[in-house]
Amino acid sequence: MSVVVVGDALIDELRDDHGVREFVGGAALNVAVGLARLGVPATLVAMLGDDEPASRIRHYLEDFGVQLIATPSLLGTARAVSTRSGGGEPVYEFNEASQKRRIRFGEAERQAMKDADLVVVSCFAFDDVEQAEELAAAVAEAGAPVAVDPNPRTGMLRDKAEFVRGFEKLAAGAALVKVGEDDAALLYDDRLDAVRARLADLGAKAVLATEGAAGASVEAGDVVVTRPISNLPGRIVDTMGAGDAAFAATAAALVAGVPSGEDEWEAVLHIAMDAAAATCRFEGALLRTPDALDRLDLDQIGT
Repeated sequence: MSVVVVGDALIDELRDDHGVREFVGGAALNVAVGLARLGVPATLVAMLGDDEPASRIRHYLEDFGVQLIATPSLLGTARAVSTRSGGGEPVYEFNEASQKRRIRFGEAERQAMKDADLVVVSCFAFDDVEQAEELAAAVAEAGAPVAVDPNPRTGMLRDKAEFVRGFEKLAAGAALVKVGEDDAALLYDDRLDAVRARLADLGAKAVLATEGAAGASVEAGDVVVTRPISNLPGRIVDTMGAGDAAFAATAAALVAGVPSGEDEWEAVLHIAMDAAAATCRFEGALLRTPDALDRLDLDQIGT
């Protein structure tokens, strides 16, 4: 069983009171690596420049066994700068490559999607009409189930109405749609529960709605299950990547077989919340599972 993930790959530059650190990141890349760490073979379709940051990303994917199909970028590799000060929310800035990200869907990309058991889309430029139409055509041609996370970013969003149209076209009939409370506010100016219901009404077979520290819920037909974030040992070091971890864990469950009934969806959501909570115990967005906390000095995590 294999998954193709379509979306972003970039360098996350974190700036805070302790200095500057760089991580290989991007929501789609995080999901692809997360799937691989959960035992699901994954291929990432993303844009990369011909530069040193791209080499780091390629090596990182190789380390985790993720295949890469890269669209060349004339603007270099995408970069997101996150400035964090005190207890406030991080402020993000994106370089030109991020703002003008473009993925081409040629023969290799389309064949990979045809061969996949699931196509996952995360942080895609849905407000680029031509690009969104190419993605929709490639997905339709592939015929595989689709999981989608809009993952909009204020610094990369150019046309909100067009973004919503492109996203909802793919979300209608999708096997899984993830939406967070920040997404609901940014794209719809509405509450998360209202957006979850809207996506279900559009025909999404399952909607994963994430609420940060409050946990998440899944609506799948007549089934609605809710679970808090898992209570694991150790302090929360970094929330970056928690949503991607939950999405990857849920997508991995779909590959194994679509859950049916409240008990099965509850079990899936439990695993997703475990992954999100464990990921938060480490700096960076790499998916972790609770067993990563075994035999560690919890006071040293993230230092």
